[in-house]
Amino acid sequence: MLRRSLAISLVFAAALVAAAPAAATRYVVGSPGSGDPFFPLAGNGGYNVRHYSLDVEYEPDSDLLTGKTVLVARATENLRRFNLDLREFLTVSSVRVNGRRASYSQHSGQELSIDPRPKLKRGRLFVVSVEYSGTAEPVVDPDGSIEGWVPTEDGAFVVNEPQGSPGWYAVNDTPRDKATYDIEVTVPAGRVAISNGILLSRRERGGKTTWHWVERYPMAPYLATATNGVFETRFRRLESGLPEYNAVDPTTRVNAESPSNPALAWERLEPQPEIVDFFSDLYGRYPFESVGGIVDWAPNVGYSLESQTKANYWRIVGPSTVVHEIAHQWFGNAVTLAYWPDIWLNEGFATWSEWIYDERHGGPTAQETFDELYAIPEDSEEGQDLWFPAPAALPGPEALFHTPVYDRGAMTLQALRQKVGDAVFFELLRDWYRKNRYRNVTTADFIALAERESGQQLDAFFDAWLYQPGRPESW
Repeated sequence: MLRRSLAISLVFAAALVAAAPAAATRYVVGSPGSGDPFFPLAGNGGYNVRHYSLDVEYEPDSDLLTGKTVLVARATENLRRFNLDLREFLTVSSVRVNGRRASYSQHSGQELSIDPRPKLKRGRLFVVSVEYSGTAEPVVDPDGSIEGWVPTEDGAFVVNEPQGSPGWYAVNDTPRDKATYDIEVTVPAGRVAISNGILLSRRERGGKTTWHWVERYPMAPYLATATNGVFETRFRRLESGLPEYNAVDPTTRVNAESPSNPALAWERLEPQPEIVDFFSDLYGRYPFESVGGIVDWAPNVGYSLESQTKANYWRIVGPSTVVHEIAHQWFGNAVTLAYWPDIWLNEGFATWSEWIYDERHGGPTAQETFDELYAIPEDSEEGQDLWFPAPAALPGPEALFHTPVYDRGAMTLQALRQKVGDAVFFELLRDWYRKNRYRNVTTADFIALAERESGQQLDAFFDAWLYQPGRPESW
């Protein structure tokens, strides 16, 4: 009797539910930022990008940049509006969502707001097409450095860390939204355009050349490149089967006072295969399907960048810089910070990689390099630059590329090596890479893994090295 009464009750309840009107779907506006403490408007909410197809054309004589971005994304909310990042000096002429024209507006310096019709349901894939053009301009960072599409005498030096990507394509500009890329760059005939991944084709038509590259591994937006100009190129396949793409500007030099020296630039790139093999043995297999370097002459830039699979060098650099940028393919590119204040996870690891490379190649040991730096007193000018601020407690984006992020970040790793021993330390680095390849990470993630693998409580150690200003006195 009880069972029958329960069954009747359930049927009645079901009938009531069926008869009730369906709740209206609530659609929201995707966030105009991704929550980064240093760049609140970088990135957007409400979707994740799966793939970008970029088609850009550049006229170096006028700096005219014309482009079309097509992206495939999945909605993570029911969206009536969402944003992309695109700098306002690039004027949008058309936006389509799933093939239909969409209304849009550009505002706040980099926000492109889009109203899709029909609205987008959570969990569904959708396709966005954005056409735009304008005069290429560098993006200026809080520390005064520049990035994005930076014009040179014969083309452009294209680097994006941390916020340059919207200077040449429409993007969800957060490192947490990795995607695959298909990139076509059209330049005047006789010019070269180098991008990420594998070269699929090179087409000549109407006095122009289109270079078509594909990056099939997940990539953070700031790691895309399309550097172009007059270059000597050497494309080959290494003994391991890995394609290597190198390009050297024939006018490149060590500094403004020195003569052009492309032969020295080629000499700097020659060790790349051995460096890849070294870090593959140390950290784990190389994470991508090509490697290479671009040595340009871009004196107004003043830094090199680890663009995924093709590092960009603004001039002829020293051998240690090549080691540094290749190490980033593991730490920075495959394993990528989630938030910009954690940049020591990129730069400290790449700097320490220089030290261990030297140690294993007849140079000073990593400990000797550590000791030399540790001897620098706090109250000296050099010490003020090294010991302040702490590498994981940066006061703002203007400090992202200051000395502590690099040298004190590397010192943190070497101090950890002292504390836990080589066996645990090197296994930790391999596991950090293996567990997080193609993902995003935080400092808290690294501390947790270090404690788990060492069996030690390391809060005081990491607090002293990463969060407290000044030279740690004990650890």
